[in-house]
Amino acid sequence: MTDRYAVIGNPVAHSRSPWIHAQFAQATGQDMEYVRIESPLEGFAQTVDDFRRRGGCGANVTLPFKEAAYRYSAVLTHRARAARAANTLQFAENGVLGDNTDGAGLVRDLVSNLGCAMAGIRVLLIGAGGAARGVILPLLEAGCAQLVVANRTPARAAALAAEFASNERAHPLSATGFDGLAGASFDLVINATSAGLSGAALPLPATVFGRDALAYDMVYGHDTPFLAQARAAGARACDGWGMLVEQAAESFLLWRGVRPPTAPVLAALRAV
Repeated sequence: MTDRYAVIGNPVAHSRSPWIHAQFAQATGQDMEYVRIESPLEGFAQTVDDFRRRGGCGANVTLPFKEAAYRYSAVLTHRARAARAANTLQFAENGVLGDNTDGAGLVRDLVSNLGCAMAGIRVLLIGAGGAARGVILPLLEAGCAQLVVANRTPARAAALAAEFASNERAHPLSATGFDGLAGASFDLVINATSAGLSGAALPLPATVFGRDALAYDMVYGHDTPFLAQARAAGARACDGWGMLVEQAAESFLLWRGVRPPTAPVLAALRAV
């Protein structure tokens, strides 16, 4: 019997997840199908309930439902609790497990695909919303020596950093406004804002891109002003296609117990 999975969001027609998971299933010999489901904005729980009744085994969750998926879950992984959001649901007879694979996907892309050695490096994370929250714990667990959260509104950055203050790995974590970045330099600069989707530039001093720095924009499929600024400063620039693929692979591993090869999938996406 073919196992059924889905990505649930609103809108969701643009999602590449069905194609990505079809490639994973083919490469690993898994008998499964994966579809898109657009949920009404006020009907997420009902949508998931209906999919479970139809035999669904699990689901990915995209905007704007990641916090709703967190509340829907009976059991949460430590990374979902840290993110306060879930992007992966696994259904079982005794309830629903909620996980968040975004941060793990980011770190795996950085390390395995981009050759970024995380131990001991200085990291700047731009943004203080859900995307930033979802990757803080995995970045800390990867062993960075410094992790600075920067936001236009310093209080928001400080509030986000404070959420992790009790974590035993939080000692490298601090927060600032953009004005506080003057003179600072980093090995890895991550844009976790959606500014690039509107073509907006970020008021970053060029000095934040240190010698041989890597600049990473979570947005994919767009050559954003952030990436252009990073290249102008001499940094290596990369968008978020790899994060998309690697977080999907983390979900696939949870569901199927096997890690799929990601390099061919990522190469195909970049070639389009």
